[in-house]
Amino acid sequence: MKICILGPAHPYRGGLASIMETMARIFSKRGDEVSVYTFTVQYPSFLFPGKSQTVETPPPADLDIRRLVNTVNPFNWIRVGLRLRREAPDFILFKYWTPFMAPCFGTIARLARRNGHTKVICQIDNVEPHEHHIIDRPFNRYFLRSVDGFVYMSEQVRGELRNYTSAPALFSPHPMFENFGEAVGRDAACERLGIDASSRYMLFFGLIRDYKGLDILLEAWRRIEDRNLKLIVAGEFYASREKYMPLIEALGDRVVLHDRFVADEDVKYYFSVADAVILPYKSATQSGVTQVAYNFRVPMIVSNVGGLAEIVPDDKVGYVVEPAADAVADAVGRICRDGNLDRFRRNIGEERKRFSWEEMCDRLTEVYDMTKGSE
Repeated sequence: MKICILGPAHPYRGGLASIMETMARIFSKRGDEVSVYTFTVQYPSFLFPGKSQTVETPPPADLDIRRLVNTVNPFNWIRVGLRLRREAPDFILFKYWTPFMAPCFGTIARLARRNGHTKVICQIDNVEPHEHHIIDRPFNRYFLRSVDGFVYMSEQVRGELRNYTSAPALFSPHPMFENFGEAVGRDAACERLGIDASSRYMLFFGLIRDYKGLDILLEAWRRIEDRNLKLIVAGEFYASREKYMPLIEALGDRVVLHDRFVADEDVKYYFSVADAVILPYKSATQSGVTQVAYNFRVPMIVSNVGGLAEIVPDDKVGYVVEPAADAVADAVGRICRDGNLDRFRRNIGEERKRFSWEEMCDRLTEVYDMTKGSE
Protein backbone atom coordinates (compact mmCIF):
# COMPACT_ATOMS: atom_id res chain seq x y z
CA MET A 1 0.00 0.00 0.00
CA LYS A 2 0.88 3.65 -0.30
CA ILE A 3 0.51 5.25 3.13
CA CYS A 4 0.96 8.79 4.42
CA ILE A 5 1.36 9.17 8.18
CA LEU A 6 0.53 12.69 9.35
CA GLY A 7 1.43 13.85 12.85
CA PRO A 8 4.39 14.46 15.18
CA ALA A 9 7.76 13.08 14.07
CA HIS A 10 11.39 14.18 14.15
CA PRO A 11 12.48 16.84 14.99
CA TYR A 12 9.50 17.03 17.35
CA ARG A 13 10.12 15.37 20.68
CA GLY A 14 8.14 13.08 22.93
CA GLY A 15 6.05 9.94 22.91
CA LEU A 16 3.71 10.93 20.08
CA ALA A 17 6.62 11.31 17.68
CA SER A 18 7.99 7.94 18.79
CA ILE A 19 4.62 6.31 18.10
CA MET A 20 4.31 7.71 14.58
CA GLU A 21 7.87 6.80 13.67
CA THR A 22 7.49 3.26 15.03
CA MET A 23 4.33 2.66 13.02
CA ALA A 24 6.02 4.01 9.91
CA ARG A 25 8.80 1.45 10.38
CA ILE A 26 6.33 -1.42 10.87
CA PHE A 27 4.44 -0.58 7.68
CA SER A 28 7.71 -0.12 5.77
CA LYS A 29 8.97 -3.53 6.90
CA ARG A 30 5.75 -5.02 5.53
CA GLY A 31 6.61 -3.66 2.10
CA ASP A 32 4.35 -0.60 2.13
CA GLU A 33 5.46 2.73 0.66
CA VAL A 34 5.38 5.10 3.64
CA SER A 35 5.92 8.84 3.90
CA VAL A 36 5.61 10.85 7.11
CA TYR A 37 4.24 14.40 6.98
CA THR A 38 5.12 16.33 10.11
CA PHE A 39 5.03 19.96 11.16
CA THR A 40 6.85 23.12 10.28
CA VAL A 41 4.79 24.64 13.11
CA GLN A 42 3.13 22.34 15.65
CA TYR A 43 2.11 24.89 18.30
CA PRO A 44 2.72 28.64 18.27
CA SER A 45 5.34 29.35 20.92
CA PHE A 46 2.91 31.36 23.05
CA LEU A 47 0.62 28.32 23.33
CA PHE A 48 3.39 25.84 24.16
CA PRO A 49 3.99 25.53 27.91
CA GLY A 50 7.34 23.74 27.70
CA LYS A 51 10.83 25.01 26.97
CA SER A 52 11.35 23.42 23.55
CA GLN A 53 9.20 21.51 21.07
CA THR A 54 12.08 19.95 19.14
CA VAL A 55 15.31 18.00 19.54
CA GLU A 56 18.72 18.64 18.01
CA THR A 57 19.48 15.03 17.07
CA PRO A 58 19.81 14.11 13.37
CA PRO A 59 16.72 12.73 11.63
CA PRO A 60 16.30 8.94 11.41
CA ALA A 61 17.92 7.76 8.20
CA ASP A 62 15.41 4.96 7.63
CA LEU A 63 12.30 7.17 7.40
CA ASP A 64 10.97 9.56 4.76
CA ILE A 65 9.97 12.48 7.02
CA ARG A 66 8.79 15.69 5.35
CA ARG A 67 8.20 18.90 7.30
CA LEU A 68 5.18 20.31 5.48
CA VAL A 69 2.29 21.06 7.86
CA ASN A 70 1.69 24.40 9.57
CA THR A 71 -1.14 23.93 12.06
CA VAL A 72 -2.02 27.64 12.23
CA ASN A 73 -1.92 28.61 8.54
CA PRO A 74 -5.14 27.80 6.61
CA PHE A 75 -3.43 28.40 3.26
CA ASN A 76 -0.93 25.70 4.18
CA TRP A 77 -3.75 23.28 5.05
CA ILE A 78 -5.19 23.77 1.55
CA ARG A 79 -1.80 23.24 -0.12
CA VAL A 80 -1.12 20.05 1.85
CA GLY A 81 -4.64 18.72 1.26
CA LEU A 82 -4.40 19.31 -2.49
CA ARG A 83 -0.94 17.73 -2.57
CA LEU A 84 -2.23 14.59 -0.89
CA ARG A 85 -5.22 14.51 -3.22
CA ARG A 86 -2.77 14.42 -6.15
CA GLU A 87 -0.42 11.90 -4.53
CA ALA A 88 -3.44 9.66 -3.77
CA PRO A 89 -2.13 7.43 -0.97
CA ASP A 90 -4.35 4.46 -0.14
CA PHE A 91 -4.84 5.97 3.28
CA ILE A 92 -3.66 8.87 5.41
CA LEU A 93 -3.06 7.94 9.04
CA PHE A 94 -3.66 10.85 11.41
CA LYS A 95 -2.67 10.91 15.06
CA TYR A 96 -5.31 12.86 17.02
CA TRP A 97 -4.85 13.90 20.64
CA THR A 98 -6.17 17.46 20.96
CA PRO A 99 -8.96 19.55 19.38
CA PHE A 100 -6.36 22.22 18.61
CA MET A 101 -5.33 20.08 15.61
CA ALA A 102 -8.89 19.70 14.29
CA PRO A 103 -9.15 22.68 11.88
CA CYS A 104 -5.83 21.78 10.25
CA PHE A 105 -6.38 18.03 10.15
CA GLY A 106 -10.03 18.28 9.13
CA THR A 107 -9.28 20.56 6.19
CA ILE A 108 -6.43 18.38 4.93
CA ALA A 109 -8.55 15.24 5.28
CA ARG A 110 -11.55 16.68 3.46
CA LEU A 111 -9.49 17.89 0.53
CA ALA A 112 -7.37 14.74 0.21
CA ARG A 113 -10.24 12.26 0.18
CA ARG A 114 -12.02 14.08 -2.65
CA ASN A 115 -9.88 12.12 -5.10
CA GLY A 116 -12.29 9.21 -4.59
CA HIS A 117 -9.47 6.87 -3.62
CA THR A 118 -7.75 8.00 -0.42
CA LYS A 119 -9.22 6.94 2.92
CA VAL A 120 -8.67 8.82 6.17
CA ILE A 121 -7.76 6.64 9.17
CA CYS A 122 -7.18 7.96 12.68
CA GLN A 123 -5.36 6.50 15.63
CA ILE A 124 -7.04 8.46 18.38
CA ASP A 125 -5.71 9.12 21.86
CA ASN A 126 -8.44 11.36 23.24
CA VAL A 127 -11.78 12.73 22.11
CA GLU A 128 -12.60 15.02 25.01
CA PRO A 129 -9.41 16.70 26.27
CA HIS A 130 -8.34 16.66 29.90
CA GLU A 131 -8.49 20.46 30.06
CA HIS A 132 -11.77 21.60 28.51
CA HIS A 133 -12.43 24.66 26.33
CA ILE A 134 -15.53 26.01 24.63
CA ILE A 135 -14.09 25.19 21.19
CA ASP A 136 -13.65 21.47 21.89
CA ARG A 137 -16.94 20.12 20.59
CA PRO A 138 -17.18 22.08 17.31
CA PHE A 139 -13.51 21.42 16.58
CA ASN A 140 -13.89 17.70 17.32
CA ARG A 141 -16.97 17.54 15.13
CA TYR A 142 -15.13 19.14 12.21
CA PHE A 143 -12.25 16.65 12.21
CA LEU A 144 -13.90 13.45 13.44
CA ARG A 145 -16.62 13.62 10.77
CA SER A 146 -13.94 13.75 8.07
CA VAL A 147 -12.50 10.38 9.15
CA ASP A 148 -13.39 7.06 7.49
CA GLY A 149 -12.24 4.78 10.33
CA PHE A 150 -10.63 4.81 13.76
CA VAL A 151 -8.43 2.73 16.02
CA TYR A 152 -8.95 3.65 19.69
CA MET A 153 -7.01 2.61 22.79
CA SER A 154 -9.59 2.65 25.58
CA GLU A 155 -13.32 2.02 25.93
CA GLN A 156 -13.81 5.53 27.29
CA VAL A 157 -12.57 6.94 23.98
CA ARG A 158 -14.89 4.66 22.04
CA GLY A 159 -17.87 5.90 24.06
CA GLU A 160 -16.95 9.53 23.47
CA LEU A 161 -16.31 8.90 19.79
CA ARG A 162 -19.86 7.67 19.27
CA ASN A 163 -21.15 11.13 20.19
CA TYR A 164 -19.61 12.42 16.95
CA THR A 165 -19.52 9.68 14.34
CA SER A 166 -20.62 6.15 13.48
CA ALA A 167 -17.55 5.42 11.34
CA PRO A 168 -15.94 1.97 11.84
CA ALA A 169 -13.74 1.78 14.93
CA LEU A 170 -11.57 -1.01 16.33
CA PHE A 171 -9.79 -1.40 19.67
CA SER A 172 -6.06 -1.91 20.06
CA PRO A 173 -4.29 -1.17 23.36
CA HIS A 174 -1.46 1.33 23.49
CA PRO A 175 1.64 -0.56 22.34
CA MET A 176 4.66 -0.94 24.57
CA PHE A 177 7.44 1.60 24.12
CA GLU A 178 10.58 -0.29 23.13
CA ASN A 179 12.69 2.60 21.85
CA PHE A 180 14.27 3.59 25.17
CA GLY A 181 16.77 0.75 25.35
CA GLU A 182 17.27 -1.88 28.03
CA ALA A 183 17.34 -1.50 31.80
CA VAL A 184 20.76 -0.84 33.33
CA GLY A 185 22.23 -1.80 36.69
CA ARG A 186 20.65 0.01 39.60
CA ASP A 187 23.93 1.42 41.00
CA ALA A 188 24.94 2.73 37.57
CA ALA A 189 21.49 4.31 37.12
CA CYS A 190 21.67 5.99 40.53
CA GLU A 191 25.11 7.37 39.69
CA ARG A 192 23.87 8.70 36.35
CA LEU A 193 20.93 10.44 38.07
CA GLY A 194 23.03 11.72 40.96
CA ILE A 195 20.94 10.03 43.65
CA ASP A 196 21.80 7.94 46.70
CA ALA A 197 21.86 4.20 45.89
CA SER A 198 21.20 3.30 49.54
CA SER A 199 17.63 4.69 49.31
CA ARG A 200 14.68 3.11 47.53
CA TYR A 201 12.66 5.04 44.98
CA MET A 202 9.26 5.27 43.37
CA LEU A 203 8.67 7.32 40.26
CA PHE A 204 6.25 9.93 38.97
CA PHE A 205 7.22 10.36 35.33
CA GLY A 206 6.20 12.60 32.45
CA LEU A 207 4.97 16.08 31.71
CA ILE A 208 3.42 17.63 34.80
CA ARG A 209 -0.19 18.67 34.17
CA ASP A 210 -2.86 19.27 36.78
CA TYR A 211 -4.98 16.29 35.69
CA LYS A 212 -2.11 13.91 36.45
CA GLY A 213 -2.61 14.30 40.19
CA LEU A 214 0.90 15.07 41.39
CA ASP A 215 -0.68 17.01 44.27
CA ILE A 216 -2.50 13.84 45.33
CA LEU A 217 0.76 11.89 45.29
CA LEU A 218 2.67 14.50 47.29
CA GLU A 219 -0.10 14.53 49.89
CA ALA A 220 0.05 10.72 49.98
CA TRP A 221 3.81 10.84 50.53
CA ARG A 222 3.28 12.74 53.77
CA ARG A 223 1.44 9.67 55.08
CA ILE A 224 4.23 7.20 54.26
CA GLU A 225 6.31 6.30 57.28
CA ASP A 226 9.31 4.73 55.56
CA ARG A 227 11.76 7.65 55.36
CA ASN A 228 14.17 5.63 53.21
CA LEU A 229 11.55 5.35 50.47
CA LYS A 230 11.80 8.42 48.26
CA LEU A 231 9.77 9.80 45.38
CA ILE A 232 11.39 10.86 42.13
CA VAL A 233 9.37 13.46 40.19
CA ALA A 234 10.83 13.55 36.68
CA GLY A 235 9.25 15.76 34.05
CA GLU A 236 8.77 19.27 32.77
CA PHE A 237 6.12 21.49 34.33
CA TYR A 238 3.26 22.21 31.93
CA ALA A 239 1.18 23.36 34.90
CA SER A 240 1.98 26.14 37.36
CA ARG A 241 5.22 25.24 39.13
CA GLU A 242 4.29 27.48 42.05
CA LYS A 243 1.29 25.27 42.84
CA TYR A 244 3.47 22.25 43.56
CA MET A 245 6.69 23.64 45.01
CA PRO A 246 5.37 24.24 48.57
CA LEU A 247 4.21 20.60 48.69
CA ILE A 248 7.57 19.39 47.39
CA GLU A 249 9.62 21.60 49.69
CA ALA A 250 7.60 20.48 52.73
CA LEU A 251 8.75 16.90 52.08
CA GLY A 252 12.43 17.88 52.03
CA ASP A 253 14.83 15.19 50.82
CA ARG A 254 12.01 12.65 50.55
CA VAL A 255 11.30 14.02 47.06
CA VAL A 256 13.89 14.14 44.28
CA LEU A 257 12.77 16.72 41.70
CA HIS A 258 14.13 16.60 38.17
CA ASP A 259 11.90 19.23 36.60
CA ARG A 260 12.96 18.99 32.99
CA PHE A 261 12.00 17.12 29.86
CA VAL A 262 13.63 13.69 30.01
CA ALA A 263 15.47 12.90 26.77
CA ASP A 264 14.90 9.46 25.24
CA GLU A 265 18.41 8.29 26.09
CA ASP A 266 17.88 9.04 29.81
CA VAL A 267 14.50 7.35 30.28
CA LYS A 268 16.05 3.94 31.07
CA TYR A 269 17.91 5.32 34.09
CA TYR A 270 14.74 6.48 35.84
CA PHE A 271 12.92 3.21 35.27
CA SER A 272 15.99 1.20 36.30
CA VAL A 273 16.03 2.73 39.81
CA ALA A 274 12.26 2.68 40.45
CA ASP A 275 10.57 -0.03 42.53
CA ALA A 276 7.25 1.15 41.12
CA VAL A 277 5.75 3.87 38.92
CA ILE A 278 2.79 5.84 40.28
CA LEU A 279 0.11 7.43 38.08
CA PRO A 280 -2.36 9.14 40.47
CA TYR A 281 -4.31 10.68 37.57
CA LYS A 282 -7.57 12.53 38.18
CA SER A 283 -8.70 11.80 34.60
CA ALA A 284 -7.26 9.68 31.81
CA THR A 285 -7.95 7.72 28.67
CA GLN A 286 -4.70 5.78 28.57
CA SER A 287 -1.08 6.68 29.30
CA GLY A 288 2.17 6.09 27.50
CA VAL A 289 3.91 5.96 30.88
CA THR A 290 2.33 2.58 31.64
CA GLN A 291 3.78 1.24 28.39
CA VAL A 292 7.26 2.45 29.30
CA ALA A 293 6.86 0.72 32.67
CA TYR A 294 5.87 -2.51 30.93
CA ASN A 295 8.97 -2.28 28.77
CA PHE A 296 11.21 -2.03 31.84
CA ARG A 297 9.12 -4.49 33.90
CA VAL A 298 8.33 -1.97 36.63
CA PRO A 299 5.15 -2.52 38.71
CA MET A 300 2.57 0.28 38.78
CA ILE A 301 0.05 2.02 40.98
CA VAL A 302 -2.61 3.75 38.87
CA SER A 303 -5.88 5.56 39.46
CA ASN A 304 -9.19 3.94 38.63
CA VAL A 305 -10.00 6.49 35.94
CA GLY A 306 -10.46 6.23 32.19
CA GLY A 307 -8.80 3.23 30.62
CA LEU A 308 -5.93 2.78 33.08
CA ALA A 309 -7.51 -0.25 34.76
CA GLU A 310 -7.82 -1.91 31.32
CA ILE A 311 -4.05 -1.65 30.92
CA VAL A 312 -2.95 -2.36 34.52
CA PRO A 313 -4.95 -5.30 35.93
CA ASP A 314 -5.39 -4.87 39.68
CA ASP A 315 -3.25 -7.09 41.93
CA LYS A 316 -1.55 -8.64 38.90
CA VAL A 317 1.05 -6.10 37.75
CA GLY A 318 0.26 -3.44 40.36
CA TYR A 319 -2.69 -1.82 42.08
CA VAL A 320 -5.66 0.20 40.82
CA VAL A 321 -6.86 2.70 43.42
CA GLU A 322 -9.11 5.71 43.74
CA PRO A 323 -7.40 9.07 43.05
CA ALA A 324 -7.14 10.05 46.72
CA ALA A 325 -4.12 10.51 48.97
CA ASP A 326 -5.13 7.84 51.52
CA ALA A 327 -5.73 5.24 48.79
CA VAL A 328 -2.41 5.97 47.07
CA ALA A 329 -0.48 5.86 50.35
CA ASP A 330 -2.11 2.54 51.24
CA ALA A 331 -1.15 1.08 47.85
CA VAL A 332 2.46 2.20 48.29
CA GLY A 333 2.57 0.34 51.60
CA ARG A 334 0.98 -2.81 50.14
CA ILE A 335 3.19 -2.97 47.08
CA CYS A 336 6.31 -3.04 49.26
CA ARG A 337 5.11 -5.96 51.42
CA ASP A 338 4.99 -9.75 51.11
CA GLY A 339 7.02 -10.08 47.91
CA ASN A 340 4.44 -8.17 45.88
CA LEU A 341 7.04 -6.32 43.80
CA ASP A 342 8.68 -9.57 42.69
CA ARG A 343 5.29 -11.15 41.96
CA PHE A 344 4.19 -8.19 39.87
CA ARG A 345 7.46 -8.17 37.91
CA ARG A 346 7.00 -11.83 37.03
CA ASN A 347 3.43 -11.18 35.90
CA ILE A 348 4.51 -8.24 33.75
CA GLY A 349 6.60 -10.66 31.69
CA GLU A 350 3.40 -12.36 30.53
CA GLU A 351 1.07 -9.35 30.47
CA ARG A 352 3.33 -7.24 28.24
CA LYS A 353 2.69 -9.62 25.31
CA ARG A 354 -0.65 -7.84 24.80
CA PHE A 355 0.99 -4.61 23.71
CA SER A 356 2.36 -5.16 20.24
CA TRP A 357 3.09 -2.59 17.53
CA GLU A 358 2.35 -5.26 14.95
CA GLU A 359 -1.10 -5.71 16.49
CA MET A 360 -1.74 -1.96 16.29
CA CYS A 361 -0.76 -1.87 12.61
CA ASP A 362 -2.93 -4.95 11.95
CA ARG A 363 -5.95 -3.12 13.39
CA LEU A 364 -5.22 -0.03 11.31
CA THR A 365 -5.08 -2.15 8.17
CA GLU A 366 -8.24 -3.98 9.21
CA VAL A 367 -10.18 -0.77 9.72
CA TYR A 368 -8.93 0.47 6.34
CA ASP A 369 -10.30 -2.71 4.75
CA MET A 370 -13.61 -2.06 6.52
CA THR A 371 -13.83 1.42 4.99
CA LYS A 372 -13.29 -0.04 1.50
CA GLY A 373 -16.00 -2.60 2.12
CA SER A 374 -18.50 0.14 2.98
CA GLU A 375 -18.15 1.84 -0.41
